[in-house]
Amino acid sequence: MKAAIVWEAGRTPIYGDFMEPTPGDGELRITVTASALSQLSRGRASGTHYSSSGKLPFIAGVDGVGRLANGRRVYFIMPEAPFGGMAECTIARSSHCIMLPDYLDDLSAAALANPGMSSWAALKERAKFSKGQVVLINGATGIAGSLAVQIAKYLGARKVIASGRNPAVLESLLGLGADVVISLEQDANALEEAFRTQFAKDRVDVVLDYLWGSSAEKLLIAAAKEAKEAVPLRFIQVGSASGSNITLPGAVLRSSAIELMGSGLGSIALEKFLSAISEVFEAARPGVFKIPTQAVPLAQVEEAWSAPTSSRIVFITGK
Repeated sequence: MKAAIVWEAGRTPIYGDFMEPTPGDGELRITVTASALSQLSRGRASGTHYSSSGKLPFIAGVDGVGRLANGRRVYFIMPEAPFGGMAECTIARSSHCIMLPDYLDDLSAAALANPGMSSWAALKERAKFSKGQVVLINGATGIAGSLAVQIAKYLGARKVIASGRNPAVLESLLGLGADVVISLEQDANALEEAFRTQFAKDRVDVVLDYLWGSSAEKLLIAAAKEAKEAVPLRFIQVGSASGSNITLPGAVLRSSAIELMGSGLGSIALEKFLSAISEVFEAARPGVFKIPTQAVPLAQVEEAWSAPTSSRIVFITGK
């Protein structure tokens, strides 16, 4: 069968022939129709993600949409190694599959699942978000961050503050649920002051951080400086698009009730992620969430893998 094969860590997957999968006990053979390119898929292919096994070769893609032998459409996650989502067929445990609702097409489901799950699970499982709270999304101009703005509003956030670098996308977020936007394209002192202004105006209950790096440093310092005594702020670290490390003064944590935690594989059980995806799918009636999507034939994986784009790339893998 045809697949996007990772032969060497850090190299772009190659479109080629791979052995056919044979399901074992408790596994399902899935004829794949769509599989999205995510940061997790890129990280595993490069060998840099903490969940990478290091075993080569394998097929890229951590999830996707396809059909079972009986014709039922399913979303699947974490296929059984060495198989992945970016192939004509794959195998996954039956417990790793979700039946798709009729109103959600394959392309939309594949595009929505991973970024939707990241914010939904972070808010509900880690932040214990409740309706009426204030949420700040750091890194909201990326695809996952933009969807996080929409999901926070859908779940009942009283106010959503969005930060990011792309001016046009940042402005567009005001039409997608953001009440306030903050540009990250300003010097460190001005950025800290902009964050402090928002923390001073209103109690921020939850921060979803997709960036880490310098903006997260300034955000945490600003939150600590404006913190009210013993009032908690749940800072959920979701992604590291701006860097893997930060320098954080210990006084930030001693002088405030900031609860600093991460959201990802390992901090949330897989069944909780699957539950989050099911809830995202249930919420995703036509027109509810907007996510720019670009369908690309799997045969073009080598060209599309690192190509600059503002859309969510979904590889069309079905025949």
